[in-house]
Amino acid sequence: MKVGFIGLGNLGGKLAGSLLRNGIDLTVLDRKEDLMADFAARGAGTAQSPAALMRDSDVVITCLPSPAASAAVMDEMLAEIGPGKTWMEMSTTDDAEIRRLAALVEEKGGTPVDCPVSGGCHRADTGNISIFAGCDRETFEKVLPLLTHLGRRVLHTGPLGTASTLKVMTNYLATANLLTCCEALVTMKAAGMDMATTYEAMKISSGTSFVHETESQLILNGSRDVNFTMDLILKDLGLFQNIADRNDVPLELSPMVIDIMRDGQTRYGERANTDDIIRRLEEATGLSILADGFPAELIDDEPEERGYEVFPPGRARPLAAE
Repeated sequence: MKVGFIGLGNLGGKLAGSLLRNGIDLTVLDRKEDLMADFAARGAGTAQSPAALMRDSDVVITCLPSPAASAAVMDEMLAEIGPGKTWMEMSTTDDAEIRRLAALVEEKGGTPVDCPVSGGCHRADTGNISIFAGCDRETFEKVLPLLTHLGRRVLHTGPLGTASTLKVMTNYLATANLLTCCEALVTMKAAGMDMATTYEAMKISSGTSFVHETESQLILNGSRDVNFTMDLILKDLGLFQNIADRNDVPLELSPMVIDIMRDGQTRYGERANTDDIIRRLEEATGLSILADGFPAELIDDEPEERGYEVFPPGRARPLAAE
């Protein structure tokens, strides 16, 4: 199988690296020539255009920063899509947009798969990230071997669009959790608590979470380099709010989360890291939320293993998965 990969940014570069590390016949494409040169030095092929990449590949994976970017790439690839071609969208995008693009692929005889990831760039780097896959079951079983090289836990979410819907939900939850962690850390600092002790109390308690155990460490170190920026999270938060609006769900916290992150973007820059949001409270209180002994970057210490499909509770395993 010849695999093409478009988008070698913070996340995409790590996902593509997992494919290359696992011996997949890989060709890459990115606007930044230095990123392509790095992959070429490690044995990957390089393409000159999305159309050429689709023409010469069996599967093309896209991991791009916005729905508009994915649409632009699809416009270029579409003429080369036909029977036997598969497009796998790993970008975080709108469920309606993924269905629109998928329909174009299907009209040409190709096969689309909606498969965003969740778990952080550090887990993408080791092939231990989680993957949601939206497509029919037959297609899922065909792409599952490839997905298990990209991630550890793979969940078949249902039809096209369901994976993207769930993905933006998880990013909303992570951002809301980040804000509560920031408020907890600053309040404990103001109350005179030791920050390392506060971190550990949160970690071993009912208040712990994936976000706390990862991003709180970067906050306390001071690097706050989570490899995810405010422009991207505001895009994802807006997608989640749109889902709620379309379904007449009167959310209360979501608009507040969006307002806080927008204020952070205005203060610290469009491309500021999302963890910089704690600076709003540091500036308001005059406190510095730092502690010794915490890492400047996240490193996944879970050994890399071949991925596998996970099943919801009570859901019968399909016969093909036995």
